[in-house]
Amino acid sequence: MTMTSFRYIPLVVALATAPALAQGSGSNATVASGTAKDFSWSGKLADGAWITVHDINGTVQVMPGTSDKVEVTATKRSRRGDEDRVRIEVVRTGKGDADVVICALWTERATCDDEGIHQNNSRGSYNERNDTQVDFKVYVPKNVKVGAHSVNGRVGVEGAGLEVDASSVNGSVEVTTEGGPVSATTVNGSVTARMGHFTPKNDMEFTTVNGTVIAEFADDIDANIELETVNGHFATSFPVTLSGKINPRHLKATLGKGGPRLKLTTVNGNVELRKR
Repeated sequence: MTMTSFRYIPLVVALATAPALAQGSGSNATVASGTAKDFSWSGKLADGAWITVHDINGTVQVMPGTSDKVEVTATKRSRRGDEDRVRIEVVRTGKGDADVVICALWTERATCDDEGIHQNNSRGSYNERNDTQVDFKVYVPKNVKVGAHSVNGRVGVEGAGLEVDASSVNGSVEVTTEGGPVSATTVNGSVTARMGHFTPKNDMEFTTVNGTVIAEFADDIDANIELETVNGHFATSFPVTLSGKINPRHLKATLGKGGPRLKLTTVNGNVELRKR
């Protein structure tokens, strides 16, 4: 039946008041610098390496760069908080220290590694002590993979060339990449993922609780799809083969010959699978 609708190895620790720092030499040199309000880092990464940014309070916006280096800037702002107490760390991780992780940290005991931010039993929450917001801008070449994460803030990725992992808790997530795969999740906000020409080999999830979920693919794909909503509707521009009974809240179907699982879920909102 077819349907068409419905390890943690520090490289550079850049404190907010640190002067410019550099390690390495030649084209692989990395640089970090900062003031009380601003931070910047740049470096050339190997093909397929990850650049990942973790934020707690603020936006993360990834955009296409104009060189073969990754460039990251961050701006702090607050109404009553102490911006100097928020520090930004840069960590080398992954095989051969090929990947870079950058974290904004609000508490003294907090640490940063390839799994993200660890509060380490710090007393009180960041917003009770300090309402500083850190907004990241990340400029990337096409040859790197991108991780972009916030807790309170919008996450946007535009013009990536490879794999993207993006998430928020309170904020929308929007991803556009010439390749894939993509993982995009939030709790309060919409999720939109637009992928280019690639063959899915791994499972992918696009999820929220309060908001619409939209996934767009440039090509016909072979996949097993799962669409789920409680208060909303499904829609797809791909011809699909249904599996089992029709359920107005939960749809399982096959695209093409079937393959990796594509899961689109929300509670309050619509779910749409589109062809670009």
